[in-house]
Amino acid sequence: QVLDFGWPDMHTPALEKICSICKAMDTWLNAATHNVVVLHNKGNRGRLGVVVAAYMHYSNISASADQALDRFAMKRFYEDKIVPVGQPSQKRYIHYFSGLLSGSIKMNNKPLFLHHVIMHGIPNFESKGGCRPFLKIYQAMQPVYTSGI
Repeated sequence: QVLDFGWPDMHTPALEKICSICKAMDTWLNAATHNVVVLHNKGNRGRLGVVVAAYMHYSNISASADQALDRFAMKRFYEDKIVPVGQPSQKRYIHYFSGLLSGSIKMNNKPLFLHHVIMHGIPNFESKGGCRPFLKIYQAMQPVYTSGI
């Protein structure tokens, strides 16, 4: 049985996708004692870290999101096979997923509309007193708007 849960490189999957992946893994592993799950991806291996850390928390291998992230990073240190969960958005989504499991947060399935973006102050990214902001907006994991540079 092969399931494809792909999402764009360098992105975190939607919470619904993390839920679907964890449920599929859990259903398969609990169906028979000899069943195993093999994860594969192309590109950024940090995405595997999101799935592994989420599943560790989902299946109660780890008691919290922080413990799942720590345990996964420790395992990676010894095996040097998978990049740890390193992107801030990836870590944030593991915490969101933890909130879903505990019931402290709920998924909002109502549409959201972005009307404007306001930057208060000018960040000093170029050490010359300014920056050139760039904005890319995604809807359902598909880019729908890219600003000029």
